Amino acid sequence: MDRIAVETRRKAPLTTPSDFEPNAVTEISGALTTLLADAFALYLKTKNFHWHMSGPHFRDYHLMLDDQGDQIFAMTDAIAERARKIGGTTLRSIWHIGKLQRILDNDADFVTPRDMLAELKDDNQRFVSFMRQTHELCAEYNDVATTSLLEVWIDEAERRAWFLFETTRDAA
Repeated sequence: MDRIAVETRRKAPLTTPSDFEPNAVTEISGALTTLLADAFALYLKTKNFHWHMSGPHFRDYHLMLDDQGDQIFAMTDAIAERARKIGGTTLRSIWHIGKLQRILDNDADFVTPRDMLAELKDDNQRFVSFMRQTHELCAEYNDVATTSLLEVWIDEAERRAWFLFETTRDAA
């Protein structure tokens, strides 16, 4: 192969085929990338609380948070690949996640189980609101594939928030 051709290809801009206008690609992939940063932040916080759970309901909470973490992690690849499929780019590093994430970390040495669950409930509800905003943006550009994915993820996050809410309720 011709060395000049190889060098030219290496320096060529990313030109993924897409029927979206450039501004739609920029806005949708940007929203998805920020959502991806939030998903990673929520995943890591969920795993943090899973690892540091304690108390009389340890096993139940530990297993629930493990399941929830798996569900959150499962969506990360699809979010990133959707941004790429439409011609955009996505996260490139841990630093990039930290720069974009809207879900706050919790680095406390000790958090009570009840506070862990309540915080994750609130975070999942915030994540739902971020996904709804992204859904609205995608709907404006008639991006039915992304809106369909988001609808499933919104339902999953609402279910996580519901389970977390129910675990923190006082017995009647």
